[in-house]
Amino acid sequence: MLTMEQVYRIRNMKKFEGKSLRKISKITGHDFETVKKYVEKEDFNLMIRPKQRRKSKLSPYRSIVTTWLINDKKAPHKQQHTAKRVYDRLKELYGNEFNVSERSVRKFVAEIRKELETSTNGFLPLEHPPGEAQVDFGEARFIENGIAYDGYYLNMSYPHSNGGHMQLFKSMNQECLMEGMKAIFEHIGGIPTTIWFDNMSTIVKKIKEYGERDLTKGFLRFMMHYGFQSNFCNPNSGHEKGSVENKVGYHRRNMLVPIPEFKDLREYNKELLQKCDQDMNRMHYKGYGLIKDLFREDKQEFFKLPKVPFDVYIHEFAKTDNYGKVKFDGRIYSTSPNMARRQVIVKAGAYDVEILDEDCDHIIRHKRLYGEEKESMNWIPYLELMSRRPTALKYTGLYNQLPQILKEYLDKSDYEGKKRALKLFTKMTEATGIETAIEAFEEGLKLGVNDPDSIWATYCRLTAGTLPEPEILLPDKVPELKKYTPDIMIYDQLITSGGVKL
Repeated sequence: MLTMEQVYRIRNMKKFEGKSLRKISKITGHDFETVKKYVEKEDFNLMIRPKQRRKSKLSPYRSIVTTWLINDKKAPHKQQHTAKRVYDRLKELYGNEFNVSERSVRKFVAEIRKELETSTNGFLPLEHPPGEAQVDFGEARFIENGIAYDGYYLNMSYPHSNGGHMQLFKSMNQECLMEGMKAIFEHIGGIPTTIWFDNMSTIVKKIKEYGERDLTKGFLRFMMHYGFQSNFCNPNSGHEKGSVENKVGYHRRNMLVPIPEFKDLREYNKELLQKCDQDMNRMHYKGYGLIKDLFREDKQEFFKLPKVPFDVYIHEFAKTDNYGKVKFDGRIYSTSPNMARRQVIVKAGAYDVEILDEDCDHIIRHKRLYGEEKESMNWIPYLELMSRRPTALKYTGLYNQLPQILKEYLDKSDYEGKKRALKLFTKMTEATGIETAIEAFEEGLKLGVNDPDSIWATYCRLTAGTLPEPEILLPDKVPELKKYTPDIMIYDQLITSGGVKL
């Protein structure tokens, strides 16, 4: 089987150099049918296989160390990383997982520094024909469901037309980068022929001699799937992609002020694409015409979308703890009680985290956690188990993690009462979420009711909302009556007292 780099070279020689299959076979030394197979291949999605591969000791840390050393160029000399500081930070971040000697880290840092040495003498004027694009991230704060995030926004600009699109994310990891690019590709109905990037660690593993780059396998797969070429700027050379640098500032001023606030980030990103389309109804800054008209020239050069969409995710194997919880990216996700102490596969995208079992079958899906969020708990599988074994409930570690109002209620209930309460709480949580279930129990207990039927009635009242009042036209001879508004609190009093004596 060929490596990803060999496949990329074969496809590049065919698509961008116009060489025949036999010529490519002769140059590369690969069999003609092998060359033909990879030239005609359309789907470069990665298939997850339930097999774990070992990595070398230092290779998993190359991206983060490279990022630190690149960022050092912006810091005073005395505040830049020494090899000892790199070693200490890796130990702090990864603890006992980082089992590498300081001597090895010194050699590792020296190699990366040598790779990053490039000349920055003079600027070269760059021309961008129709169909090209530039990509970069900017930083922005936003509020989703009342929670503030210090996040990032992906910017894709088209230098020929000066148009651009953006997508908002909670991170600028590889999943967010590719998910944002994919969403923009599908929205504009095509793929830019060449896309310029800086040397972000989510894409570039290593900068080699003469400006060549070793790309991460995930991004290389993404690039081959969509068929575009990548160009990379020299380190600390933002002028080489000035179009998107300007677009980052433009989008911040015009799309992100005031701080955006919304319910769902995925839906808001769809709105952003529409706003960016509308923004093209203005004149190009050099007076060449409307941006939207120039963007049509860009679109004429774009490549067609592939038949199969790219599935954006990373995956890793992990083992659950005694409660069936798994740790990924420094955060905790629940699975199911019957998955305790078992190996699972974490499949993480930009928005969601899906947990699979050893056979790659779906277990559960969570919203991916970012920022200060530390744990995502889906209570339904656990509550269902507890409702079948209420006697042992108080002796489980999960009991202390239940909402306080539910624990107080269960402490006062007998065996059957515990079973009914847990089944009811599970039913409400599954229907409208745990917050509404807690609210129903709190409201019921505040009114003095303590049986599941009354709490269910309270829940129905909270979730049903106000019914619409139909307008009825009456003849003129009917006298006008004062509007009467019923007071439903009377019913709560009846539930509390058990009835009223007349």
